[in-house]
Parts: sequence; structure tokens; C-alpha cells
Amino acid sequence: MLLGIGSLAPDFEAVTTEGEICFHRWLGDSWGLLFSHPEDYTPVCTTELGVVAQLEMEFSKRDVKAIALSVDSLDSHLGWKEDIENSMNVSVRFPIIADEDGTIAKLYGMIHEGVSSKHTVRSVFIIGPHKDIQLQLTYPMAIGRNFDEILRAVDALQLHAEHQVLTPANWKPKEDILMDPKITSNTVHSTYPKYKIQGVPYLKFSEDPSVEK
Repeated sequence: MLLGIGSLAPDFEAVTTEGEICFHRWLGDSWGLLFSHPEDYTPVCTTELGVVAQLEMEFSKRDVKAIALSVDSLDSHLGWKEDIENSMNVSVRFPIIADEDGTIAKLYGMIHEGVSSKHTVRSVFIIGPHKDIQLQLTYPMAIGRNFDEILRAVDALQLHAEHQVLTPANWKPKEDILMDPKITSNTVHSTYPKYKIQGVPYLKFSEDPSVEK
């Protein structure tokens, strides 16, 4: 199955470091961050899961539930989790899925045959509260992910979901946003009266509507 933005995130049952879960039920009405790592007890993966643990409060205040996956066993995950906590000075409270036969990894297209026939690449799925895939990222095994960028992307996705505005290149929270050209002129004038046109008529900037005045 080829998954893309807008696809329903496949449901599954899994054994994790936090017990058995049914993915959709576990997500509930929250946003989800499902990310794979190639292998336990490896340096890049250790730093990545450590950083996600460090950012626990940031994900929590955005109502994002993080969950990791690899094809290692539950016993391997539990032992490695201690290494992560000791080396990164964190508590890993999000689940790590033990996908030993690769069923879930294959369901989400996380195994790329040109790289490995067993281990996952560094896949990222941001899943909305309606269980739809909102964003996908794929990194090679050798390159650690930038979770600050993933948080920024969550902020942009949630801003768009609430206000139907667009975010320009390199946007950060509280910076000016863009008007969607599909919004009628009347709505633009009434909702964003201080908007500014830059160079061409379809490039309309305004203040971030989530910022309290």
C-alpha cells in the first residue's frame, strides 16, 4: 500500500515498552508522531530518542503523542532504553514498538530495499487527530533528524488546521503568515484587515492569528 499525505494512517496492534497498544485507540483525538529507527544500541538512534524524550513537554503542549519503532525485540528495547536514559540524562516515557517481523514497518513503507532488506530507514509520520497522515519525512540511516524542525512543522500544520492560513518558507511561530488565495476578498478584509501585499497580488502577508494581542 502506497501511503501519502492525506492517507488514512493504517491501524495496527503492537507490543511496546509501555505495554500492548491498538494504535488508533492509543492516539485517541491527539496528534501523533510515529518515527522509525534502524536499530537499537546504535549512536544516531540513541541521540534521536534521547532528544524526543527531552522534548516531551514540547510535544505534550501541542497534544502530540510520540511513538518509535524498530524491528528489534522488546527485550532489546528495554535494555537499550536504559542506555538512552543514562547517556542522554532523560526519562523515555513514550512507547517503542517491537516490530520484530517488520509487519508494521512494511505497512508504512519504512523498509527501503535499496538500503536494507530488514532495517528501517528514518521515517517520520505526523498524523492528525482524524488519523490522516499530515506530513512525511524520510532520512537515511546515517543522518540524525532535526526534531526542532518537526516541532516547527507541527506548529504550521496545527495553525493551518485552525485558521486555514499558509506558512511561508522558513516560517517560525509568531512570524507573519500568508493568506490562502482560495480565501475570498471579503474574508481577508474582515479577518486580516492589516494584511500587506508583497510584490504580486497573490502574496498577502498578515500577523500570525494564534498570537494573543
